[in-house]
Amino acid sequence: MSQRTRTHTPVRRSEVDGVGPVRRTLDILVAVVLLLLVSPFVAVIAVLILVTDGRPVFFRQTRIGELGRPFRLYKLRTMRVVASGPEVTTQRDPRITRIGAFLRRTAIDELPQLWHVLRGQMTLVGPRPESDSLASRYPASCQAILLARPGLTGPAQLHYRERSNVLPEGWSDVEAYYLQVLVPIRVAADQEYLADPSLRRTIHYLFLTALFVTGLRDPQRTVVQTASDTSS
Repeated sequence: MSQRTRTHTPVRRSEVDGVGPVRRTLDILVAVVLLLLVSPFVAVIAVLILVTDGRPVFFRQTRIGELGRPFRLYKLRTMRVVASGPEVTTQRDPRITRIGAFLRRTAIDELPQLWHVLRGQMTLVGPRPESDSLASRYPASCQAILLARPGLTGPAQLHYRERSNVLPEGWSDVEAYYLQVLVPIRVAADQEYLADPSLRRTIHYLFLTALFVTGLRDPQRTVVQTASDTSS
């Protein structure tokens, strides 16, 4: 992350240390229980990935954590091993494998991140853990969010998921669209939660996540385009 992100962006206290003792206790309890429950399922999925698409089973990437501290994030691999391509993916990205499409649609590929929650690198509800490459290109008005502890789920991740990356008419660069249009929308949603990260609201988003993963509710919202592509 750029030096400007770490030192020159005004940060509200709630955006940095909103994970108090109550939420941290909830993080540990939920992470332990879910890890015990889903570990056999993750193992089965890992074998399916290995059989259908080979190694590696897990996707690993350095992400920006709380206060700008980087950490190594693990997810179940959902894309083919290719040399190049945009870092931001869309729902129709040809690099996504057949089993990967299902894992991404249901967010099952995120389950290994429960380990990061248990370790304190992530929290249950918070902003999406961003890569250093994309974080360094965030608009200045959005950079403060990068100092918060990233979350396994959250308002932005629920309401503006991958389908929001489908390029609308007038855009040719998926990364430009993500940074100029989606990032401000997602940051605003996360900041609204971080301004009051109460236990009640945290449980609300966990419940909404459970409904989404089980297919009982889709919290996706429509993205209102407020800018146009200037890169073409």
